[in-house]
Amino acid sequence: MTQDTISCELHDFVEVACMYGYRLRLILKNDQVIEGKAIDIVNSPKKRECLVIEGDSMQHIELTQLIRMQVLTPNAKFSEVDFQ
Repeated sequence: MTQDTISCELHDFVEVACMYGYRLRLILKNDQVIEGKAIDIVNSPKKRECLVIEGDSMQHIELTQLIRMQVLTPNAKFSEVDFQ
């Protein structure tokens, strides 16, 4: 069974990353690493919350698939969030 949501505290970190347009490195549960600028949080057609990240292209990453979010932007409000 997969988790359908993340905690409010973790969600707040993702919202801050989008609000400031932080450049991120995301580590996903499938060991994929994605880098890009945090743009927004949207709902997918399957009603799952996704982080929109702009790198070489726009990608939608389900929040429940995140293991770690590292902030690459200098002087950010935080540097790393562990989602496990």
